[in-house]
Amino acid sequence: MPGEPSCRLYVITPEKIPDLPGFADLLDEALNAGDVACVQLRLKDVDDATISTFVKKLMPICHRHDVAFILNNRPDLAAQLGCDGVHVGIDDMPYAEARRIMGPDATVGVTCKDSRHLAMELADEGADYVAFGAFFPTTTKSDTVPADIEIVEIWSETTNVPCVAIGGITVENCGALVKAGADFIAVCSGIWNYPQGPAAAVRDFNALFVSVG
Repeated sequence: MPGEPSCRLYVITPEKIPDLPGFADLLDEALNAGDVACVQLRLKDVDDATISTFVKKLMPICHRHDVAFILNNRPDLAAQLGCDGVHVGIDDMPYAEARRIMGPDATVGVTCKDSRHLAMELADEGADYVAFGAFFPTTTKSDTVPADIEIVEIWSETTNVPCVAIGGITVENCGALVKAGADFIAVCSGIWNYPQGPAAAVRDFNALFVSVG
């Protein structure tokens, strides 16, 4: 009998969501389909009022499913709107500043790309998780740095701080990252563009986590 999976799903929203009510329904269906650790709202080129509208619509859906709600790169808005946490890129805001804004109890995760040294520094400073990638080609972000799966293996063997694997990950290619010890698999297009739909993607990722982990 397979045991509890050691890896969990970290869902990232598309950068552009033209139909908020329709997307909210899709999100609800996806979160009802299987285990999801958190949802990160990552909108680009929108104003603060739009971000606020999306948070107020989507965060309650996540909380109904006991899923953490993370806002990308805006600790000021995340704190103001009561989000569970924030994810920051190293080029956008220092971890220490994000932590100061969010407070000691919120989740603050950081992008480390392919740098284990940076990840170790940020983990020592108190980051709740570090994100490595991109592990595969991705069209979701243009400023990615290729990362080798070995970085996950070394991290999982030497450190207790959770790591997130990100970048072009799909049901078909994520097995090696799960075996390497990734605590979370971050997925955007692999969920929302899944041929059978987002709910099926959540089911299939979780089935793979159980079979591999």
